Amino acid sequence: MRKVKSGTLYRVLDANFNRAKEGFRVCEDICRFVIDSKSGTKDYKDLRHDLTQAISALGLKDLIVARNIEGDVGKKSNLTESKREKVSDIFYANSQRVKESVRVIEEFAKMIDSKAAFKIKNIRYKVYALEKKIIVSL
Repeated sequence: MRKVKSGTLYRVLDANFNRAKEGFRVCEDICRFVIDSKSGTKDYKDLRHDLTQAISALGLKDLIVARNIEGDVGKKSNLTESKREKVSDIFYANSQRVKESVRVIEEFAKMIDSKAAFKIKNIRYKVYALEKKIIVSL
């Protein structure tokens, strides 16, 4: 079985942390500016901050040091990312991005800190519930 090198591990975490935070911000701004949801805005902002706090236990500096944008073989976007017709399409795409990224972070965090991984798992379940709450408003 192949063991993941720490640089590779942190690179996976960094990419998914950035992806999740970006998706959280898009969902937060839809709640704030499109549907004028004070609670949705606060909930997404809180989850974004909760994720940052949980990731801090894994070493934020290590994540940034492991970043390799030039060597990323998957950085090219695909056609489905370049077209959105409705705000609900934007919300849904970013909500999926958040859930997928948080799941990857949770799985790889288990290799470093099981307590942090458990916190991240709780964030993921909160995202599921919040998505359901917000999607009906779009």
